[in-house]
Amino acid sequence: MLSDIFLKSVEPWTEHFSYRFPMQFGGRVVSDVQILNVKVEVESRSGLHGVGYGAMTMGNAWAWISPTLENEQTLDCMISLGRKLCAIASDYREAGHPMEICRALAQSYDAAAQSVLEEKGLAEFDRFPKLAQMVSASPLEAAIFDAFGKMLGRDSFQLLSGEFMNQDLSHYLNDDFRGEFLDRYVLPKPKESLSLYHSVGGLDPLTDADISERVGDGLPETLAEWIEADGLTHLKIKLNGSDLDWDVDRMVSIESTAAEVQAKRGCTQWAYSADFNEKCPNEEYVFEWLRRVEERTPLAVGRLQYVEQPTCRDLKREPVIEMFRVAQIRPVVIDESLTDFEAFLLSRERGYSGVALKACKGHHEALLMAAAAQKYGMFLCVQDLTCPGAAFLHSASIAAHIPTVEAIEGNGRQYCPSASAALAPKYPHLFKVRDGRIRTDVLNGPGLGFSAFE
Repeated sequence: MLSDIFLKSVEPWTEHFSYRFPMQFGGRVVSDVQILNVKVEVESRSGLHGVGYGAMTMGNAWAWISPTLENEQTLDCMISLGRKLCAIASDYREAGHPMEICRALAQSYDAAAQSVLEEKGLAEFDRFPKLAQMVSASPLEAAIFDAFGKMLGRDSFQLLSGEFMNQDLSHYLNDDFRGEFLDRYVLPKPKESLSLYHSVGGLDPLTDADISERVGDGLPETLAEWIEADGLTHLKIKLNGSDLDWDVDRMVSIESTAAEVQAKRGCTQWAYSADFNEKCPNEEYVFEWLRRVEERTPLAVGRLQYVEQPTCRDLKREPVIEMFRVAQIRPVVIDESLTDFEAFLLSRERGYSGVALKACKGHHEALLMAAAAQKYGMFLCVQDLTCPGAAFLHSASIAAHIPTVEAIEGNGRQYCPSASAALAPKYPHLFKVRDGRIRTDVLNGPGLGFSAFE
């Protein structure tokens, strides 16, 4: 097609930001972030030119849990891989739609990742996880899609039909999608607004009584203060997964805190999601957690929208862990395990009833999983990786264009607002939460809907 693009140049660079206070999840504590940014220049067969940008948190603490390598080593490897993939993309000479180009480049991820380990003398200690590879590649993929839309002066989500794509979805998924294109599963314009899921980490104070020393930067510091300041209606609760008493007590305490503040606000409806970060040993743990929470505070379970992947990310590990019983009570969404369509199908066999989309897994994969989830009638949500700045705008753009998504996670504003300081004045409706929601209809420009570095 004349709109098919060639990659003309690819330029990566990094930024570092400190958290205003540490974030705990899944037994890990994160206190800073490295962001990989990518600029891509493209040219169409007809001679049109475009420039696009991508950005993503290199969340190694989430994407690469290594028994042998230090946190600094896995982070260094992920950034090195991101840079190496940019070099590979610079040498890619085929023309195509961004979906085709990203899928083709994805075939090089594993070999490039292992070469990074070999270059650093770490190949004998660990393998480079596929999830970490996807995170490293995600800013490159975002930049390619962004450049394509900028080149044509169109929203990139409007360029997913047979008019622009050379292959239908059966080429990427299976025959159930024959004759279908992504425009069937994606909105041509962003929704007006979305509810925002505020993260409640394991170390996050709920009330003044939980604070020994304040940060003192003018931002809210307790859950109660955040609810009041932003009118929050959606709370994502980080749980332990290996201490049932603590997990039950934490949920009860959060419900008590939220109920008190919401009553003062006159709010009667709010929602939770529960994230065990894969730490639960089995389905029975989650089932028992639900039972005990309901005993102590029935309204809390009633407010629960979904449970995020509660057990280990290896779906093939023996003994097999299924989620059918829990899924009968609340949707159980697959997250860390979801790295391709094969994993998607296997998750359904294991009883998962929902899908968590993440921009950090790559734009093309997010679109494919959004289509698959809708095709098979699964619950959909969009989460982030403490994505600040342009990375958050990318995540919000995905959420705003997927029909069944009603809320987006956005905790960069809590832990790392400094990384959004440059973009917040330009997009105040996205970085300032009002009545628990953000305005997403402003993500209507060419490309991914926003201008981050221009």
